[in-house]
Amino acid sequence: MEYLRQIKAKFGGMELYELLIMAALGLAVMLFGYRIKKVAFFIVWFLIGYNLMMFIMPLINSSVPAIAASELYQILLPIAGGLLLALLGFSIEKLCVAGICFFLVMMIIVQYFGTDVPTLAVGAIIGVVAAAAATAMIKPAIIITTSSAGAYALTIALLNMFPGVLNEQIFYFPLIGAFTLLGAIFQFATTKHVD
Repeated sequence: MEYLRQIKAKFGGMELYELLIMAALGLAVMLFGYRIKKVAFFIVWFLIGYNLMMFIMPLINSSVPAIAASELYQILLPIAGGLLLALLGFSIEKLCVAGICFFLVMMIIVQYFGTDVPTLAVGAIIGVVAAAAATAMIKPAIIITTSSAGAYALTIALLNMFPGVLNEQIFYFPLIGAFTLLGAIFQFATTKHVD
């Protein structure tokens, strides 16, 4: 699984305090995403922006040697990318839910089926349909997407905190699925009368 190796390479270099922060934010978003939806959107979009910048950093580093040589830029650019998307996520609720659904569908498509153009095109169509459905059913969509995003962050943090105990080949998808289900059930149960 190439994707899991990329995750391990990307997050394996994180310090323990960074993994703990990631796990805490993931847990908060997973369990309380609907109640703290503005904060949850900010966190989810920050994580998306941060991850996108981490994938783009090798291209930036090869194009601009001054950035590659500066440790400050290596730290600040992913944070800046995360903050830019987080500000968007904080302000536009329906667009955020649609974007999160589209991003999650595309992430699953890339993980399971690869990155050829026809596969990405089909994934984009499915993502657009999922995004449209999510905006039509906003409360359940917010609960499920925040549970999924929180479960992803928590799983990545746990796999990197306990690499000898939790084998990512075995536990990656079961942990994400179990945490998503747990978070969604918890949020549906605790937000029955909350709009």
